[in-house]
Formats: sequence, C-alpha cells, structure tokens
Amino acid sequence: MIYSQETVDDVRVIVKHAKLDHKNLTNTAQAIYYPKEEPGHDLGNIKLLEVDEHILQAVENNDEVCFKGALNEKVVFCTESRTYEVKEAEISNSLLLVNGLKLAQATSRSPIKSPKGGVNTSMDSSMEEEDEPAVIDTIDDVERKEVVKVFHDYFELRQVKPKYRKIIDLLRLTRYAGPENEHLIDRSLLFRFGQLLDTVQCSKEEFHEGLKKYRAIEVEDRIRMLDIEYEYRVLTLLLGVILENSWELDAIDKDTTLEAMQGIIPYEIVNGTFDVYTIPSERMPGRWQYREDMVCALFAEKILQNGLKFHIDEFLVTWQEALPEGFEVSEKYLRGIGIVDREGNVPCVRGLNEADLPMNLLVRLNTLFHTKERWNLEQIEPYIECFATPTVGVTSILAKYTRSLVVKGVRMYVSKH
Repeated sequence: MIYSQETVDDVRVIVKHAKLDHKNLTNTAQAIYYPKEEPGHDLGNIKLLEVDEHILQAVENNDEVCFKGALNEKVVFCTESRTYEVKEAEISNSLLLVNGLKLAQATSRSPIKSPKGGVNTSMDSSMEEEDEPAVIDTIDDVERKEVVKVFHDYFELRQVKPKYRKIIDLLRLTRYAGPENEHLIDRSLLFRFGQLLDTVQCSKEEFHEGLKKYRAIEVEDRIRMLDIEYEYRVLTLLLGVILENSWELDAIDKDTTLEAMQGIIPYEIVNGTFDVYTIPSERMPGRWQYREDMVCALFAEKILQNGLKFHIDEFLVTWQEALPEGFEVSEKYLRGIGIVDREGNVPCVRGLNEADLPMNLLVRLNTLFHTKERWNLEQIEPYIECFATPTVGVTSILAKYTRSLVVKGVRMYVSKH
C-alpha cells in the first residue's frame, strides 16, 4: 500500500532524526502498528512453540502431531515417533508477530540490492562492488503492517520417555482370563486401539512398543492384558508344540502352531501371544523363534508373583526346571520384575515389579531403599529409567537424589536421608 507524500516525508524526517544513512536504506518503509483493542484482534489462542528439527520435519511432511493430557496430567506433545514434555518459558524481550512483513531484499527495487544469480548477497557487500556504480535510494513507499500479537512467553519442548503407566493402570482392570470368565468383566471399561492411544501420553510408534512391552493384545476389537495365570498356561501350550514337532528353537512354524491350538485357546489369544513372544528366525526365512528373555521373564514372574523370597540357588534351579528344553535362565532376565540381594546373610531373590511402583520419583526411591538398602547401577536402573530423558540419564538422577559409595570396587547407591 502506497501512502501520501506527507507520510513518506514523515518517515524521512524520522530517518534524519535517527541519524541513519539513507544510502543503507531501501525504497519501501514498513510502518508497524500495534494491535487495536477491538474484536478481531483478540488472538489469545495463538501460542509460540519452539520445535527441533524432528518436529519441523514432521510438520513439513504433514505428519500427525498432537497435544495429550487429561485434567490431572501434565501436557505432552507427540509426533508419530517421539514424546515431548511441554513447559511455558518467558521471553526476555517482547516478540512481535507481524503478518506479511518483508525482509530487506523484498523492500528494494535496486538491481544492486537484489539477489544475483540465485545468491542472496548482503546490501553492504553489494554497495562496495567496484564494477557497478553506487545507487542512492530514497524512501518513496510506506506500507502499513499490523502486529497480530505481542508475545512474552512460548512453549518449550523437551523430549522425554514415553509415559506408559496408563496402559498398565487401565488394562489391569480388565485382564483377560479366558472366555469362561468374560462375564465378570465390565465392558464399559474396555478400550479400542484408538481410544487407548488418545489416552496414553506417548507417540503412536512408542505406543506400539508399549503394548508389546506389557504383552497387550487385541481381543474382539479391544486391547487386553492377559491374567498371568492364563498367559502362563497359553505360553506353556505354545511351547509344547515345539517338542511335539521336534522343531529347532529357531525353526517354529506359525501356521502349524495356531492349528494345534484350535479348539483349545481362542484364535485371537493364540495369534496375539505368538506375535508378542516371537521374532522372525535369522537362519530360516519364513520361520520364527521365541524370545528367550520374554519367555524366561514370564516364568520368573509366575514364580515370584506372590512376593515370596527365595534362596538364590533354589530359585535358579526351580526357574530352570520350569522352562522348556533349550532355554537358559539368566539373572539379567529378572530386569524390572525381581531383585537379587546378596548383601544379607542369605543371598535371596524377591519379586519387585516396576509396574507396581509409584510414579513419583522421590516416593519410588524411598520404596526402593526400604526394600533394599544398597543398589548398584545395574540393579536400580530398570526402576528409574522411566524418569530419564535424552539429556538427563539415570546416573544423573541418582547423583542428585541418592548418595553413592564404593564397596569392593563397585559403586553402590544408598538413600540420601
């Protein structure tokens, strides 16, 4: 928009009072006006969001991004594969949002001050070129620009671990224990995939990982966790098919396995359980193999589920005898479900499921140190890692909230109080 000569003259007067060199100015001046206190300028719903390269790429690709959070939860921001904590941060200086504001090159009609050959050269360097005469520009246009909003704060995003706890809390209420027990389940408490995804504070990709981590499967279009007794029974029957067919552990045929369970276990349960516990065979394409870590962990959880304490040697023998031939127990498979305590007079194993602990960090640490006085990093890590972020690891959390000491060359963590 071109205004009257008087308006242009006003700008020139301002330039003069500001002692600016007109040689460094372009043809068009932009007069910025603050928002008016009237309907149409109240745009309080506009917020600034600081994004990283991953989020920017997702927006440019038109990928789905969203905010998630219930009334009593902190809001998170999710892309297809990452979860971010949302915090409000202040801006030290006011930041103006101006619609259609032009940058320097767009306000000049001088060829010297325009990009050459696709390269955006600065005005100063172009003025210093010796092979072209200097062109003295005079401001002859004034464009009015309205400030849409003045910002004093913005949303700061920090990548965090997916918040899976809701998966457990919601699905535990309706554990599947076989078709004969379905009449005991309140159907109004069951969730479809989309409903649960909208509720749980994590990205879609992380949500799939969470369902597999907690061994949730789809039954009659609803996401369900299996009762541990029922799950143990189903997995034992599936593993029995290996012996019946004399298969190698990495040569499992899925179709034969599902067919063998027909009439014994509902198809959706068998198929879902098989998918959770198996991975494609590396040696034989088209065949499958059971994940030793998950199989061993379920058998250990079954033994430890009542909170009993076992002598370490007796537990390892009982655990190994319960497993099918070819599976070997290892203390690393107790990660997040049981702890080995060799500090006392009698070395023992006890059940301690990470999913049962409080989600408040300080309360959780207090619970852990009441259960066991001293922990090494390997022992305590699975119970703390859900609070870690890409920038703040487990060791940093422990350094802040616990005391450490070295016992026989091993760093141990104890309560700070």
